[in-house]
Amino acid sequence: MTALTPIDAQSLARKLRSRELTLIDIREPDEFAREHIDGAVSLPLSRLEAGHVALRGTTPVAFTCRTGMRTNSNCDRLAAHVGEPAFVLDGGLDSWKKAGLATKADRKAPLEIMRQVQITAGSIVVAGAVLAATVSPAFIWLSAFIGAGLVFAGSTGWCGMAKLLAVMPWNRKAA
Repeated sequence: MTALTPIDAQSLARKLRSRELTLIDIREPDEFAREHIDGAVSLPLSRLEAGHVALRGTTPVAFTCRTGMRTNSNCDRLAAHVGEPAFVLDGGLDSWKKAGLATKADRKAPLEIMRQVQITAGSIVVAGAVLAATVSPAFIWLSAFIGAGLVFAGSTGWCGMAKLLAVMPWNRKAA
């Protein structure tokens, strides 16, 4: 099986400039749209496996995500789709930016859905706690409901709040 070799941001930048490899960003499309390394190809991990994509026979490949955690925890799954040599950006997009390298960012793109879920859920939990302390103890059930929803989402992989936020007007693409 192919092993993914860690590569630092500066070395990856040199290989990208000389077109020695293809950089694949495995984050979801909403994350990629917000900010990515120029020249990276968006191929979310979920689509890579669902489509049974094999990247063997092409130029060498490097994978990235935001912090490197997603790529590192999925190295075996990613390696199954590529030939050698294959790389993983050590520290992901965050390390790329720390190295002073430019990214392609669209600040008008909505925040990533999971960040929207975190902001919304956190706000509702705080509001429920404040209302329970100041208005009626029954408002604690609002916080409990959101907490239960987060536990359900974490254990099943299905998040109703994310589904709801995804169809909000600010998350729809312009026609």
